[in-house]
Amino acid sequence: MSTADLSARPDVDKMSAAEVLRRNFAETVLSSLSTFGRALRMGAAAGRVGVTDAIRLRFQVHETLTQAWFLIRVTAFPSVLMAIPFGVIVSAQVGNIVSQLGADSMIGAAGGLGVVKQGAPMATAMLLGGAGAAAIAADLGARTIREEVDAMRVMGVDPIQRLVVPRIAAMMLVAPLLNILIIFIGIASGFAVAVSALGVTPGSYWQSFGSFTTPIDIWVSLVKALIFGFLVVVIACQRGLEAKGGPRGVADGVNAAVVMSVAAVAVLNTAITQVVTMFVPVRMA
Repeated sequence: MSTADLSARPDVDKMSAAEVLRRNFAETVLSSLSTFGRALRMGAAAGRVGVTDAIRLRFQVHETLTQAWFLIRVTAFPSVLMAIPFGVIVSAQVGNIVSQLGADSMIGAAGGLGVVKQGAPMATAMLLGGAGAAAIAADLGARTIREEVDAMRVMGVDPIQRLVVPRIAAMMLVAPLLNILIIFIGIASGFAVAVSALGVTPGSYWQSFGSFTTPIDIWVSLVKALIFGFLVVVIACQRGLEAKGGPRGVADGVNAAVVMSVAAVAVLNTAITQVVTMFVPVRMA
């Protein structure tokens, strides 16, 4: 409900501007939480259907691989373009600070851990949320406004089983692969900057990186990418299947999918980082 609609109501005539804004904010927050809750319920239902189909050997493997290849095509090259400057920036900034402290040998550890633990999962989520989620929401939104989804329900076909499950499986397959690619490119670009511009020896860089980066850091990064990918695709599917109002509704659904995905991933990453920091502190390998 907009501010103009509230102002037209008799019970709002005597309300102050602050009260109107507070009511609008409360309604917006409640609407967002309701939408997020519906997305999570859809994700839970898709998980149950996917497990059941896998047990009964009727999982849609071909559709899953088709969607996975599409996601790879739209995210692989942008991930390389994002990982290179990210690795360069992290290495340059950290290197300058560490050099002032006289600990040049720690550049590999600081830059590498930054890419592995934070940069790669967040970059993966941003790419999947920006390119992958937008494409999924647009596809499902177009099917919804053309009443294809309603026709599937009339014919007894579950849209979650036919449309949502393969896309979730594809995203869960692509997310860790994209995360590994970003880790490799980011660390390689950071290494190139550290060696060529900061005067760090290659052996010192890799020794410090190997001393502080443990296998659990890699696993945490991959798990974060999986969680972020699941969250992104569930939100995209939910916004696409709830699109209404013609092409404008599809555009609004795509925009909402991207914004909600980025916001949800940022909040979730903060929570996961705090939990991991408490239980898995940085230590030497």
